Amino acid sequence: MSELVSTGVEGLDSILTGGITQRSTVLVSGNPGTGKSIFGIQYLHHGVSEHDERGVYVSFEEDEADIRGAAESVGFEGFDEMVDDGDIVILDKREMLRETDFSTAVDRLLDTVEDGDFDRLVLDSLSMFQLFFDAEQEKRTYLLKFSDILKANGLTSLLINEQGAVFPDTEVGLENFLTDGNIYFIQTPTDSGVNRYVWVAKMRKQDIDTDIFPMEIGQRGITVHERAGGFSMMGGSDDQPSF
Repeated sequence: MSELVSTGVEGLDSILTGGITQRSTVLVSGNPGTGKSIFGIQYLHHGVSEHDERGVYVSFEEDEADIRGAAESVGFEGFDEMVDDGDIVILDKREMLRETDFSTAVDRLLDTVEDGDFDRLVLDSLSMFQLFFDAEQEKRTYLLKFSDILKANGLTSLLINEQGAVFPDTEVGLENFLTDGNIYFIQTPTDSGVNRYVWVAKMRKQDIDTDIFPMEIGQRGITVHERAGGFSMMGGSDDQPSF
């Protein structure tokens, strides 16, 4: 049986029956503001603090200061020290977008991964990553190679993917073929704010619960409540929220 890697999110590991399969690549999708980046930060912070597993955060959209600020805003204690000590390495947009050439950006990432003993990686975001390519075939080839390289270096990776729609885009696209799992973060507007949900749609080699579960973002990050959100993506319910 494959070893599982804990996400550090209370409730989510139970839905995943323990965590994410080691050396897998998981697509994390949702529209802006749903908590995807916080999830990535929490995943790396938990790896260092609880499992002595070093991590890499690759951002095409934020500076290192922004990532540190996001971690501080939700109370991830010791995150700054983890970065300062090299237990979490941040490759931010200043480094990754210094050149428009894809191979230069990936070489910078691979040099980091191969020179260090890392276990976890977050790429934020896949949407920006794919802007390096014009042709669909080229995009497919490089994404497949990239996923294989991450696994070959022993990394269990989260690839964050931006969506424009509130409800998950369930069309089977390129990313779905190249990843081992799909997790969707969803938020719906209410009169008093938003309701947040998480849906684990696919996870290879694992038994998962495919209901949608309510979640919240507070101090110390994301918490998933193991009370299903009233409906399943596979079935539906009279209590189904309106999206």
